[in-house]
Amino acid sequence: MAPHPVVQAIIDLSAGAIGGTACVFTGQPFDTAKVKMQTFPGMYRGFLHCFTSVYQQVGLRGLYRGTSPALIANIAENAVLFMSYGFCQDVVRYVSGRERGTELSDIQKACSGSVASIFSSLALCPTELVKCRLQAMHEMEASGKIASGQKSTVWAVVRNVIRTNGPLGFYQGLTTTIVRELPGYFCFFGGYELSRSTFAQHMGKDKEDIGVLPLMFSGGFGGACLWLVVYPIDCVKSRIQVLSLAGRQEGFLKTFIGIVRNEGVAPLYSGLTPTMIRTFPANGALFLAYELSRKALMRKFDS
Repeated sequence: MAPHPVVQAIIDLSAGAIGGTACVFTGQPFDTAKVKMQTFPGMYRGFLHCFTSVYQQVGLRGLYRGTSPALIANIAENAVLFMSYGFCQDVVRYVSGRERGTELSDIQKACSGSVASIFSSLALCPTELVKCRLQAMHEMEASGKIASGQKSTVWAVVRNVIRTNGPLGFYQGLTTTIVRELPGYFCFFGGYELSRSTFAQHMGKDKEDIGVLPLMFSGGFGGACLWLVVYPIDCVKSRIQVLSLAGRQEGFLKTFIGIVRNEGVAPLYSGLTPTMIRTFPANGALFLAYELSRKALMRKFDS
């Protein structure tokens, strides 16, 4: 018997928050390298050069810069995402005439995840803007786009956004975030569910019982599907959010066209290597933590 909708929402919210925490601690250094390479593609020769340069400049803490807003961002995003994912699955069941609690197809789950990403974008955009600015602060100073000596703390960035653009300043890049998330999370949940179904079919087991390694691989596969589809959009989003620190930025289309016209297509994929390296451990940890905590909470509420 399916739990009460409110109880199910609490379970999904909590499990998503736990999964988001696991994702950040596993993948933050790779995410830092990704943002730096996206924003300043000409400054680094590749992933290893970026990684070692950051380590030499500011040590290990430089690779974890932006962890606090990243934690807030991922906890908020994944909590809202997985809670909305549950609601959206119920909507899909209603529209397709299925009873509540019945299993959906992989495509139907992918559609549910895509719609759920609209709600998670509202939670993600403000914290991701702060995270990206913190991660690229050194390069902004080195390139002369902002004055050197600015405080690179979470609260310093927050105060700067409020003072310069007001509360709505935290939503610079929101349209681009939603444009990225809609197809991205269709591929994310679709890839994850398809991989789990494939493992279950070959192992002759239920999807819920395929084991830890297949579950983590499925999470990583879903993440890889997401990034391969949306990476250029994410690159534009990072540019808008970081470079808006030096003044008002153009919207998504003008920024995208400007990058292609002035720099070519290659910069839109700058930082893809650390992203693809990161996606398997980070998203594997995300789904492992989500599924295990969700099952534990379901048992707790059932008892």
